[in-house]
Amino acid sequence: MSRVLIVDDEASICWAFGEYLEDLGHDVVVASTAEEGLQLARDDAPDAVVLDVRLPGMDGLSAMGAFRERVGAAPIIIITAFGNLDTAVSAVEGGAFDYLVKPFDLDQAGAVVQRALETQRPRTKSVANPPPHTEGRARRLIGSSAPMQALFKQIALVAATDVPVLITGESGVGKELVARAIHEHGARRGGTFLPACLAAMSPGLIEAELFGHVRGSFTGASHDRKGLLELAAEGTVLLDEIGDAPPEMQIKLLRAIENREITPVGDARPRPINVRFLAATNRDLAKLMAAGEFREDLYFRLGVFPIHVPPLRDRLDDVPELARHFLRLVDPRRGENHVLRDELILELIARPWRGNVRELRNAIERAAIVARGGPLLPEHLPPAIKPPSDDLGATTDGLDQTIARWTEEALANQESGDEADSLYDRFLARVEPPMLRSILRRESGNKALAAQRIGIHRSTLRQKLRRYGLE
Repeated sequence: MSRVLIVDDEASICWAFGEYLEDLGHDVVVASTAEEGLQLARDDAPDAVVLDVRLPGMDGLSAMGAFRERVGAAPIIIITAFGNLDTAVSAVEGGAFDYLVKPFDLDQAGAVVQRALETQRPRTKSVANPPPHTEGRARRLIGSSAPMQALFKQIALVAATDVPVLITGESGVGKELVARAIHEHGARRGGTFLPACLAAMSPGLIEAELFGHVRGSFTGASHDRKGLLELAAEGTVLLDEIGDAPPEMQIKLLRAIENREITPVGDARPRPINVRFLAATNRDLAKLMAAGEFREDLYFRLGVFPIHVPPLRDRLDDVPELARHFLRLVDPRRGENHVLRDELILELIARPWRGNVRELRNAIERAAIVARGGPLLPEHLPPAIKPPSDDLGATTDGLDQTIARWTEEALANQESGDEADSLYDRFLARVEPPMLRSILRRESGNKALAAQRIGIHRSTLRQKLRRYGLE
């Protein structure tokens, strides 16, 4: 039996989580403030600490160092309802075992505690030098939805390393912002961040742009010139639109990443480089590899830690916050607490946003100009970009045909003694598991949010997961 200390000022969470952990066989003690929790930890050191960020008095992040002194190598799990990128990074930098966002699923949180107790890995990093605060930056990641919380956690985890990162996502979701956040919160933050858009480079000059050239190597090369990979020394380079890299360049990039050296055009001697590689693309690299247009070895070398940036339609809860942020950028007179009208918010949330955050920003900037200093209204927005009706119809027709074909096959194979409702049950067993898997993936495994998205009770979701073996 392990002793778990829960530090949270919300009595309902302490009670529910405590009951859950006690059912698992753990001894649970509860504190409503960091000061009270430190006293309990001093009296009897726990095997694990569950620590809320926002507490009366000393906040959880500030108290992590003191808790570490009391509990030694015992894991500390941070929970918060107000997480952002800085909170996630501070938690990881401070040695948190994991980072949970309210409202969390008890099964998920319990699994985290169990894993923490089993590993008991020492975490001794200091929080004396927190990462740079980026809240005041215009170019920053905005959002508090569950998909963004999961994204912040991934950035925080990988920023502390030096491994390559492959950032994927649709056009306009903010892949370069993710890359900048990884750089700014990592050990190379004092170096240069250089984005290199491969799709915008001339095919004939892309090698010289990346690797540099020596004098006389080609017509017009009147002097030696360093490439972007050498100019980014001690810093980070973002290989943007990596899916558009020519095949002959892919092998040279692979060698540069693996060997940490480059050979400028016209030179026979390789030069060492000290740079972190990030890559981004909005293309499906799996399809490109299947077509022989992208090297598998380069994909696996870049994808040591893949990060997918969610499209705006999957995080509509962030739309009002994003809209206010962009409005302040274009019209600084509108303060931090500026309130957007409900009819505008409803219109923004109803739109498909095929261009994602970039499209939203353009729409808000346009609306601010048309409003001429007055309140923004739905009619101030540009017309919404709608998907082609033919594509939608083709997709729907294909789905209808698939269901009809499966139904005919099932009826043909149905035994005469089968119950009348067995076909319906078999249909549900066919379509529900992939739907449940997809929604759980989208909500990062949070069953409470998944149940809310589907429109069923959490206990009903648990029953379905057990029925299909998806727990």
